[in-house]
Amino acid sequence: MDMVRERELNVPIFQKQNLTIEEAAVYSNIGQHKLRELTADERCPFVLWVGNKRLIKRRQFDEYMARAYSI
Repeated sequence: MDMVRERELNVPIFQKQNLTIEEAAVYSNIGQHKLRELTADERCPFVLWVGNKRLIKRRQFDEYMARAYSI
């Protein structure tokens, strides 16, 4: 059972549906501060709030970044 649990915890970023701010920063090469700034906007299409924790919806984030000229 421990091996199964360990594999679940080590999911590669590209396979995750949602990313933490820290993971999204590594994934996109955008700073955590800038990501927090972007996700503070209530119209942000790629943020998912879980209580006080913000997660980045990876697919929507990819689409947003593909369309963005500057941030």
